[in-house]
Amino acid sequence: MFSPGSRYEKMPTYTVKLANGAQVTAVRMPLPNRVPVLGSYAHDDAQRVDLVANHFLGDPTAFWRLCDANDTVSPEALAARSQVRIPIKGQ
Repeated sequence: MFSPGSRYEKMPTYTVKLANGAQVTAVRMPLPNRVPVLGSYAHDDAQRVDLVANHFLGDPTAFWRLCDANDTVSPEALAARSQVRIPIKGQ
């Protein structure tokens, strides 16, 4: 269901019944994972988080690893920061 390397790849799913009777399968939101960091980067408000991830981690879809290194699950919250901690590549 999710791409290899996705933060949701190994998360368990659950089923919810909506008020209209429809059933929806959802995935649990992962908690931030403590990771070793290489250093920090002075983030410019104009820079998209996926481009920062691509520059430092070689993968634009790895923005969630930046979120983990910065104790947030939200890329929007990360984008609002002036300093972004960069995780060690491959960790």
